[in-house]
Amino acid sequence: MAVEEARWYVIHTYSGYEAMVKDSLEKLIENNNLKENIFEIQIPTEETLEEKANGKKKVVTRKKFPCYVFLKMIYSNDIWYLVTNTRGVTGFVGPQGRPLPLTEEEVARMLLEKVSVVGFNVGDVVQIISGPLESFTGELLSVNDGAQKARAKVTMFGRTTEVEVEYVQIKKINGAENTQEETENN
Repeated sequence: MAVEEARWYVIHTYSGYEAMVKDSLEKLIENNNLKENIFEIQIPTEETLEEKANGKKKVVTRKKFPCYVFLKMIYSNDIWYLVTNTRGVTGFVGPQGRPLPLTEEEVARMLLEKVSVVGFNVGDVVQIISGPLESFTGELLSVNDGAQKARAKVTMFGRTTEVEVEYVQIKKINGAENTQEETENN
């Protein structure tokens, strides 16, 4: 069995048990020699700026999906049994508690894996395909392959604005598509 065959699955946990479930699953993998079946466990988080009552701002790390833990694994009935009988796990996400793997689009949208996208260059015209600026077009001002991010110049509300986007949020468009899109927008 190879990592290429592994898919991402989602398990539901009791509220606040995500870290405990992750630790328990890591011990389960080690104790039962499951490194060939379960490859990665993630609890996606994001940092947000929160203002306290005294007016001070503080960076807080929050779970993107409370009560959910993501597993990259090769599914089998034995694995299902071991995972669902882990303390704090209420079951897999899917019909009748049977695991339903995430699609590649869902994995990319949730940023579970850094997708190696090459080919973005300064000056490329791109369309933003997800996030708050979805459907905007812009020109890349800088690219950072290591962080999988780029800075783009987009026009919104009649003003040119510089924004930072992740590679998974943009797609390159060529001149023909750009002209067609501008015609459709006018």
